[in-house]
Amino acid sequence: MRLPDLLASRRGRLTAFFFLYVTEGIPLGFAATAVATQLRRQDVGPAEIGAFVASFYLPWAFKWAFGPFIDVFTSQRLGKRRGWILGTQVMLVITLLSCTFLDLPAQLGLLTGVLLIHNSFGAMQDVAIDALAVSTLHEDERGLANGVMFAGAAIGTAMGGSGVLFLMPLLGLKGGFVFVAACIAMVTVFIVLPLKEPAAAPGSVRAAGLASAGREMRNFAVEAFRSFVGTRGAWSGLWFSLLPAGAMGLGLALQSNLSVEVGMDDDAVAWLTLWSSVISAGCMVLGGWLSDRWGRRRMLGLYLALMSLPVFYLMTVLIEHQWIFPAAADLRRAAPAALVTAVWVAVLLYSAGLGLMYGTRSAIMMDVTNPAVAATQFTAYMALMNLAIAYSATWQGIAIEALGYPKTLLIDGVVGLVCLGVLPFIKPSATPAGDGGGARRARLLALVLAAGCVAWLPFRAGAVNFGAAAPIFETLFTLVFVATAVFLAAGAATLGASARLAGRLGLMLAPLLLAMYGRRWWPQLDLLYYAVPAAAALVLLTLVRQPWLVLRIERPVPA
Repeated sequence: MRLPDLLASRRGRLTAFFFLYVTEGIPLGFAATAVATQLRRQDVGPAEIGAFVASFYLPWAFKWAFGPFIDVFTSQRLGKRRGWILGTQVMLVITLLSCTFLDLPAQLGLLTGVLLIHNSFGAMQDVAIDALAVSTLHEDERGLANGVMFAGAAIGTAMGGSGVLFLMPLLGLKGGFVFVAACIAMVTVFIVLPLKEPAAAPGSVRAAGLASAGREMRNFAVEAFRSFVGTRGAWSGLWFSLLPAGAMGLGLALQSNLSVEVGMDDDAVAWLTLWSSVISAGCMVLGGWLSDRWGRRRMLGLYLALMSLPVFYLMTVLIEHQWIFPAAADLRRAAPAALVTAVWVAVLLYSAGLGLMYGTRSAIMMDVTNPAVAATQFTAYMALMNLAIAYSATWQGIAIEALGYPKTLLIDGVVGLVCLGVLPFIKPSATPAGDGGGARRARLLALVLAAGCVAWLPFRAGAVNFGAAAPIFETLFTLVFVATAVFLAAGAATLGASARLAGRLGLMLAPLLLAMYGRRWWPQLDLLYYAVPAAAALVLLTLVRQPWLVLRIERPVPA
């Protein structure tokens, strides 16, 4: 029987990307829920389990680094993106099956290492799937498709977590590894293999050889740089991605903490989580479909506003019952039934708003992504969104202890609306090659990054004591260093001979800026942690003065 090419029809594309995202969710749910639960039952300590789960998620924080390789190194026979998806899924199956030969919990360290490699292939697969989606989905189906994709991930997480736990009495832990590998293999055989990705244009085929690969990487860096700063829509997408996408408190640790404090037992919390996931998955599909019909920016603005309403509602109920600050376990009082009900109502309503927003937000970022560098540009947007989640979780944890739950919810609900000011500017450009403002935006970005590098110096010296908020600033400065490294490397390739000295200095500083992340483990290299950002700031200020003529587009003179 000949299997159909799902990319050839609208329904087929939706089906293909749904199942591809299911394969992303299954291993995550399996490791974070099923494996972690069984390890705890075997008396593995919480700290070891925490390190295990953290290592499983670690590659996803750096998946943006895979983008340039997936965009440049391709196979004409297997398909530009399909080849990567096929290869990574095969490696996912192999790494999972290799875990069945390990003796747990005695070889937990080795299991952690194998699953770290496994999830590196998973993150690589995610980049390739997103790139395939950008290049094959039609504009009028991106909203629905993204909703379907994230719903698939949610269902996959439930299958790998709760599903495997239900089957554990029959399969055992090793059988769980085989079950997850079999699920991925089925998608590989019945979904990925029959796909027929459109052939690349003749002029885009890369010649063989390392020299050719080097030239392609340089040309790619220039095109990627143009894609981010060349149009107002893509430029606005950068800042939108850095801002919280609506209120976030009821989707982060605040919700879990509050559920425990109002007296919910484990079963109640589990049921609340289950219903939240179901509602959110359904609304992901609905929100994407509505955005395709009524306009993505209009509907996304509505969804973002709706996310703040249950936050403000819960805030008023907490004030009414004088439930302000977190309390230690031995000091907790019994929560009124009305307050427990309010937590249920607020969380479920928030889950609906979150689901409506999720797929639509990704679709609008696809609209301003250049398909030629889709794996890099779209993944960068997603990585910045993950950073927004990380710093939101950090400041909210600090704020709960310092200000209490109601004020934290108030700040969360208000800050979540700030992104609405950027939303109107995120739209595809009529001139995808650039709108003439790329040079100005490049100089502005260089100036902002230089200011960030300079601000690091007094922060590192302890000139201002941020107290418990210091981790937030550490995270933000790490972003500054990574962004500066990328800007200097791509800027050097873009400017070429017009800024040869600055370009060479920038290329030298780029790996040192990335190495700044090591300050957490090697604090004794203190002088280096001052010198590198200071030197980077000087080079950036030099680039601010560059005209960036290569990014300017001469507009035709009317006849």
